[in-house]
Order: sequence, then structure tokens, then C-alpha cells
Amino acid sequence: MEKLTFYALSAPEKLDRIGAYLSERLIRDVGRHRYGYVCIAMEALDQLLMACHCQSINLFVESFLKMVAKLLESEKPNLQILGTNSFVKFANIEEDTPSYHRSYDFFVSRFSEMCHSGHEDLEIKTKIRMSGIKGLQGVVRKTVNDELQANIWDPQHMDKIVPSLLFNLQHVEEAESRSPSPLQAPEKEKENPAELAERCLRELLGRAAFGNIKNAIKPVLVHLDNHSLWEPKVFAIRCFKIIMYSIQPQHSHLVIQQLLSHLDANSRSAATVRAGIVEVLSEAAVIAATGSVGPTVLEMFNTLLRQLRLSIDYALTGSYDGAISLGTKIIKEHEERMFQEAVIKTIGSFASTLPTYQRSEVILFIMSKVPLPSLHHPMEMGRTGENRNRLTQIMLLKSLLQVSTGFQCNNMMSALPSNFLDRLLSTALMEDAEIRLFVLEILISFIDRHGNRHKFSTISTLSDISVLKLKVDKCSRQDTIFMKKHSQQLYRHIYLSCKEETNIQKHYEALYGLLALISIELANEEVVVDLIRLVLAVQDVAQVNEENLPVYNRCALYALGAAYLNLISQLTTVPAFCQHIREVIESRKKEAPYMLPEDVFVERPRLSQNVDGVVIELLFRQSNISEVLGGSGYNADRLCLPYIPQLTDEDRLSKRKSIGETISLQVEVESRNSPEKEERVPAEEITYETLKKAIVDSVAVEEQERERRRQVVEKFQKAPFEEIAAHCGARASLLQSKLNQIFEITIRPPPSPSGTITAAYGQPQSHSIPVYEMKFPDLCVY
Repeated sequence: MEKLTFYALSAPEKLDRIGAYLSERLIRDVGRHRYGYVCIAMEALDQLLMACHCQSINLFVESFLKMVAKLLESEKPNLQILGTNSFVKFANIEEDTPSYHRSYDFFVSRFSEMCHSGHEDLEIKTKIRMSGIKGLQGVVRKTVNDELQANIWDPQHMDKIVPSLLFNLQHVEEAESRSPSPLQAPEKEKENPAELAERCLRELLGRAAFGNIKNAIKPVLVHLDNHSLWEPKVFAIRCFKIIMYSIQPQHSHLVIQQLLSHLDANSRSAATVRAGIVEVLSEAAVIAATGSVGPTVLEMFNTLLRQLRLSIDYALTGSYDGAISLGTKIIKEHEERMFQEAVIKTIGSFASTLPTYQRSEVILFIMSKVPLPSLHHPMEMGRTGENRNRLTQIMLLKSLLQVSTGFQCNNMMSALPSNFLDRLLSTALMEDAEIRLFVLEILISFIDRHGNRHKFSTISTLSDISVLKLKVDKCSRQDTIFMKKHSQQLYRHIYLSCKEETNIQKHYEALYGLLALISIELANEEVVVDLIRLVLAVQDVAQVNEENLPVYNRCALYALGAAYLNLISQLTTVPAFCQHIREVIESRKKEAPYMLPEDVFVERPRLSQNVDGVVIELLFRQSNISEVLGGSGYNADRLCLPYIPQLTDEDRLSKRKSIGETISLQVEVESRNSPEKEERVPAEEITYETLKKAIVDSVAVEEQERERRRQVVEKFQKAPFEEIAAHCGARASLLQSKLNQIFEITIRPPPSPSGTITAAYGQPQSHSIPVYEMKFPDLCVY
């Protein structure tokens, strides 16, 4: 062997003839089953290959690969393993000169076939599979970085290499099912095809360039589809963890795009399959977010929200085609619900990894998809449409809650911009109690920036709130601007939410948490005054009971007011204010415990059957509070004014308004705009006395206006149907007569060009003739 090596190095031009001779001898010895000579020939070829690096080695390599192919074609496992080992040694050699015509197609196919070996002997099968994996690893190393070699990233090669590696990864349990002795354990671990396949897959993906990621990922998705590996989802998650940690970070968004496209392609697959893809997407997205997600952020959320809508449709219709027919695959509602929860979880987990500015964009994007009962966002009609709208609203608000949880933003103006807050608060006026609860929880998530939320999970009247260990910061300038702009809007929705009949304990807990967090996070002196006015107005709602609320709701409102005023009195640290609040609470404990949270917000509320006629000592009095706070520098004049929410267009568009209220609003508008009342009024001279009178009487005018509105609403709610129908019919006939007059004026035909005729009493009358009988001048004819 030494003499042969010396001769080959001395005369490199003879290498091709040496290789051809050895190749001829090996082929003859394989055919005659002289396996000893076969091993000698391969050993000689290996040593010559390792020693010689001259320019003429290409011809020698051709003979070498021909001999390796001959060994791999053999049915003998030992020869296959021998050929593979020789190929791996060759793959580790860096050649000095490129080869333009070398092909590795046969080796890719053969090594892939060896990876799927099903030999009867378990030990031999393992060795053959490991040889196949090593061979594929050798092919990748030899070709992946050489542009002149065959492109290993072509789909025809990737469709063989990647499934072969995944097949061995998939059968890791089979390899681990054997329990080797402790002495043999390290050796057995080295012989594990799954670990070798994982290393090879990592190496392959780590070498993938930007344009090759798609060809490498597609076979993975196809393999998981073909072998139904999405449903257990353990193996699929493991595969994509390997992929995400192996590829370059800047290529992560390509994998996400592939998964999103695959989810769209499987939109009509079983819910368990789609749920598996979404779970994998969740894991991959979290890993990708640590690198570079790129432009796929909104694309990902758009795809997930679209799948959420499709799932809602599938659950409502019961089939993927919208109609159940013979042969249609019936959908299981609980599986669709499981898929919806998986999508919402994925949205939340991915959003939690995003920076603040991207998270804000995602929040606005999700909110823009929520169907709302407004002029610009029409709702679907009919019972099915209402169900679809409701489920869509709930799922999107759940997603929004997931995204907003843990959201930290120092500037509330950027966290809750006007267009987002308007849409969110409009959903707080819905009839559905579950939707209203989601809105309150979302607001709490945004406002809570110091982790105080869980400290207000239970409503109570603590005598010392220092045990809560609240984290309180001074209200910043940005927060002050936010509250000046949006405070009345927030107060109004809190007030209207308190008046809902369908509220349960969770709603009151959320309202208490929202009031408490506004007081801690966003409150200055003006906000504190307005919040106290708001809570006192809520107390009046329970006392007057114009809304005909049940006993539990009224007691809950009393208890909510007591708990909040107890909290705010200790936060303001005004002794006289605290004393008044404690006196009322102590009076309630003795005479009316059903007005305190300790008796109302429990599993079995202890309520009173008669809540009417509550004595004044049991109520928090606005005059007393304004007096004690006015002495401490608060705005006493503002405290004396009762809180009155403003009526906006939102109420007219909201579903919470009844038909009677809607008609009353229409009648009110008609009565104001009626032509019968349009009389000329002489311009009034504006003087100082006039302005003074207008300012003084403004409160009385508002009171009269509110009373008039209440009477109109009450009329339409309590009057007999015949009376309402007669009233509306009279208005409708008047409107119709006016419309007929307008139509008669607007559609009167033009006078005839032929002139006019004289009617009775000598008055000229327009004479209309059909157009086709009119006589036009010659100049009009073309």
C-alpha cells in the first residue's frame, strides 16, 4: 500500500488508471462473493483518496463513486455499511478543483432508502438506518456550499432527505424502548438513529440560505400531514423547535409564513388538525420573536383572526360547506371550541413577546375587526347573524384581553387612543353581559401599570388599606391630559354599566377594580371629585330605582359605593371625610348589613326583601362630603353638582335601547323639526342681564329637558299599543302628505317648446306634450 501510494504521488497522471483497475477488480470480486478482496480494494481506494489531492483526482473520484454505488446496490448490509463509510470519508475531503459533471442523485435516493430500512434484525436495521443518515449528511456537506455541484436544495432532493430524517426522529420511542445495561448505555446512546438524524437536520437547516428555506420546510409540513402527526402535536412541536433554533434568526419569519399558509390550506381540515398547527405556530412564533419577525406580525394576526371567524361559522352551521348534506363531515362543536381557545392562546403568547409599539398596532388591528352596532359597521341580521356577531365579538374580545394582559405603557394616550377607546367603550353598551365583562377586564388590563389589579379582586370595606400594600405613583402630565380628554366618556360608561339588570357579582367586582385603578393610576384632585360624584349618582340609582332593578342589583350598588368611598377616603387622607364614611359604614353594619359588600358579594347573599325607604343616616350624603372635602382644598362647588351622563349618538346605535325609546327619539326629532312650529321669532337683544339669566337658568332648563324626555319614554313604554299606533299613524300620514307635496313639485313636467295655452280666467297654463311629439328646431338635428 505504501509503494502504491508513493507511485500515485510520483505519477499523478496514473491515478485514473489505478482507480479504473481497482474498480474493475472490486466489481468482479463482488460478483464472485470474494468479500475479503472487496474490503482490501476499498481500503486501498480510501487511502489513495486521502493522500492524493492533485488536479487529476476528478477522474479517480469517478471510479471511486462507481465502486461505492456498487456496494450500496448490494443486498448485504455489511457491504452497504462499508460503502457508506467510504463515502463519508470522501465527503470530508475538501477538493482543490471543482467538478462540473458529478451527480449525487443516486446517493440521495439510496441513502434515503436505507434510512427507512425494515430489516428483521433490530441491530442490523439500526446500523443500516444510521449508515443512511450518515450518507445523507455526507451528501449535504459535499454539495451544500459548492455552487458548481448539483443543487441539493431542489425539491426533488429535499422531498427525500427531510422525510428520511423525520422518519428516524419519529421512531425515537422505538429506539428508546430497549433498555440496555448500564455498561452498554453510552455505546447505545451513540448508536441512536434519532439523535444522529436530529444533528443532521440541524446541520442541514443551519446551512440553508434565504431562498432555500421554503424548499426545506415544505417537506416537513407534508410529512406531518401524511402521517397525521398534527393531532398529538408533540412531535410536530419538537420538529419546529429544532427548525427554529437551527435556522438563522433573520429567516424566522419565512417559517412563520409557511405555517400560516399551511393553516390556510387546511382551513377545512378537522379542528384537531388545525389546533395542532396553531399550537406549533405559537411555539415557533415565540422563538421567532426573539430574533426577527419582520413584516409578518399583522399577517399572522390577520390569518389567526380569519381562522377564528371560520371556526365560528363551522360551529354554527355544523359543516364546512355551510349546509349539511349527505356525505358532509359533521363538525364537533367542542373540538371547534378547543381550536378557538388554541387560537386565542397563540395570539396572547405571541403578542406578549412583541415590543410595545408593535403590540399597540396589534391591539388596534384586533379592535378594528370587532363587529359593532354602528352606522359604519353593519351587523348581520337574523338569528344566525346575531349568534355569529355575538360569538365573533366574544372571541375577538378574548383575544384582545390576552394581548392587553401585562401590557405596560407609560403614556395612556398612546395605550388607549381615541379611535380604539371609542370602539371599545361602545361594546360596553351591549345587552350581552359576557361582552360587557370582557370590556371591563380589558380596560383594567390597560390601566393597571403597577400590578395592583389582583389586590382589588374582592370587594370589601377595610378599615386600613395599608395591608393591601398598594403601589401608587403621582399622576403624570400625560395621564392628566388623557383624563381631561376621556374622563367623562369613561364615567358615563361606568355609570351605564352599573344600571344593567343582567349584572352579576363578577361585573361589580370588575367595576370596583376599574374605579379603584383609575383612582390609583390616573387620579388628580379633579378626577377624585368626579369619581365621588359618579359613585354618589350610582347610589341614587339604587335609591330612586327608576330602572326597576332587582333587589340584588340595588344592594350590590349600595355595597359598591360603600367599598369605593371607603377606599378613596383613605387614599385622600382627609380625616373628616374618612370619619363620615366610617360612620355610615358602621350604621349600615348595625341596621342594614345588606348594603355592605361583606353580605352582598358572597356565595349566598344575605339580602333584605324591602330596600325602599332607606333612612338618610345609611346613605353617603353629597352635602356632607362636599363640605369636608371643600375645607381641604377640593372643588366644593363641583362636588355639590349631581353627576348627569350626557346622551350621545352611541345610545341611539346601541342594542341596549328598547324599541319604545328608539321611537320616542324619532318622535322627538320630528316634533322639533316639524314645519308647523317654524315661526318667525324676532331677534332678541343680547345684554348682560340676558347672559346672566341664561347661566342661572341653565340647570333648571336641563332638569326640565330631562323630565320631558323621561315622560316621552315613559309614554311609549307604558301607554297602550293602540294609542301609540294611532299617534304614530297620525304622524306618518302628515309626513306622507308633505312628501306628496314635495313630489308633486319636483316631478312636474317642463313646459312645451310649442308655447302655452290660455286657461280659464285668462291665466296662462303650461301645456305638456310627450317628448316624441315635440317639434325641435332644425339646428338641433345632427
